Amino acid sequence: MKTIIIGIAGGTGSGKTSIAKNITKAYKKGEVLRLDLDSYYRDLSEMTRKERSGVNFDHPASLEIDLLVQHVEELCSGRTVQIPIYNFATHNRSRETQKVEPHRVIIIEGILALSFPELTQKMDLKLYVDTPSDIRFIRRLKRDIMERGRSVDSVIEQYRETVRPMHAQFVEPNKFQADVIIPEGGMNLVAIDLIKAKINAVLEKKQ
Repeated sequence: MKTIIIGIAGGTGSGKTSIAKNITKAYKKGEVLRLDLDSYYRDLSEMTRKERSGVNFDHPASLEIDLLVQHVEELCSGRTVQIPIYNFATHNRSRETQKVEPHRVIIIEGILALSFPELTQKMDLKLYVDTPSDIRFIRRLKRDIMERGRSVDSVIEQYRETVRPMHAQFVEPNKFQADVIIPEGGMNLVAIDLIKAKINAVLEKKQ
C-alpha cells in the first residue's frame, strides 16, 4: 500500500504539534508517524556552543532537507531509517538516533514544512495552522523557558531578531499553497475532525 504524506506548517507556537498528536491518537499504533522538522537541523558539531547559539534556526538553510527527503523516500519504500535527535539545550544533534519503521501515514510537522518543493510535491495533504502572533509568542515564551531552559531575555531577543522576520518571509506565505487553513491551532476540534475525514478518504482511495 502507498504511504500517505501530510504536511503541517504554521508559525512558532501555532499549535502544529497538538494537531499532529490529535490526529495520531485517532489511528492504530503503527499507522501514523509524526516526523518533526526540528530533528533535521544541520549538524553543527564543528562550531562552538556560543557560535551555534547565534545560528538563525528559523531560516530554511538551517535544515538538512535532503536527508529528510531521503528518509521519507526510504520509509515509503518500506525501509527502516535512523532519525536524528536534536538537542535544544546544546543547539546541536545528539549522538544517538531514533530507529523508525515504515508507517501507513507520515505527518511532517514544522514551521517550514511547506517551504520546500521537493517535499511538498510528495504530500497528499498540506495544512497551515493560522494563529494570532500574540498568542504564538506567549506559547513560545512559556515553552522555551519551561522546556528548554531559556531566559526571558534570550527568548525575546531571538523572537525579535530572527523568529518574527523569518515568519514573515518564509512561513506565512505558505498558507496560500495549503489545502486547508486551520484557525486557532490544536484546540480547533471541528477542523481536526474534518482533517481526519479527509485522511480517511485518502486512505480509502489509496487502498
